[in-house]
Amino acid sequence: MNKIFPQGDGNAAAAGSKALPGREGAQPCVTQMNRTGFLCHDRRSCIPASRVCDGVPTCAHGEDEEEALCRDMPQRLPGFLVAHCGDPASWIYSDQKCDGLNNCGDCSDELSPVTMCPPCGPGWWRCPSTVFKYCSCIPRSLCRDHVQHCSDWSDEYSCPGP
Repeated sequence: MNKIFPQGDGNAAAAGSKALPGREGAQPCVTQMNRTGFLCHDRRSCIPASRVCDGVPTCAHGEDEEEALCRDMPQRLPGFLVAHCGDPASWIYSDQKCDGLNNCGDCSDELSPVTMCPPCGPGWWRCPSTVFKYCSCIPRSLCRDHVQHCSDWSDEYSCPGP
């Protein structure tokens, strides 16, 4: 999908977020953290997908909590806000995919060939994790802390640390 960079007019997304073209109603955008977001009606505020229908109005006019959007989740949510897990009955918000955490419970949001997650980023160590919360990378802050987080112990013996 093409990214449209704001030009400063009243219909553009806020600086640091990018509106994505071609949709009526709920609009996708890219947050400052480079994650899928929901464009508020002011067309300036781009909130993370996981802040939609969370019970707390985040957009100035509360459109992220409208009953028509939040009833019968995830069926009523726009497809750009939803990512399906390996278990067809499970889903997560799209901004939770490839975030380093095991949000699906089976690591399908991190390891599935369909997700195409990038390799561990800076601040992460790639290893077979023993911690349910992580899948194939652990935060480097867990390295060399005298606690095994990788099944091969590389977090204690090979990882350079934070």
